[in-house]
Amino acid sequence: MGQVKTFEDLECWKKGTLLRREIGELIKTYPSHEKFELVSQMRRASRSITHNIAEGYGRYHYQENAQFCRISRGSAYEILDQLIVSLDENYISNEKYEALKSLTADCIKILNGYINYLIKAKAN
Repeated sequence: MGQVKTFEDLECWKKGTLLRREIGELIKTYPSHEKFELVSQMRRASRSITHNIAEGYGRYHYQENAQFCRISRGSAYEILDQLIVSLDENYISNEKYEALKSLTADCIKILNGYINYLIKAKAN
């Protein structure tokens, strides 16, 4: 892990920010009747990813930081399910689904690595 001075330096936060921005653009194209349902849920879940990484970082304890990152990971999985719903409802193409699924999987993979790092650091 490189030099980390703030949560903004974390690769998992950077990848989560990219996902949040992609989701933010995507949901602008959804039908208005989804505004308070799927759109709202996707907006909150995508924001939760980076919010929880930042909050965990600010706790200064490995155990708490890892727990917030687990919550963040859960939000990423929530995005995956919401993307499936979006595909099923024909709000997105299969190509868009696959691209965002891949981005979400990358986000989860990096989060898993950071969580493992935190667990090992706590043990030392």
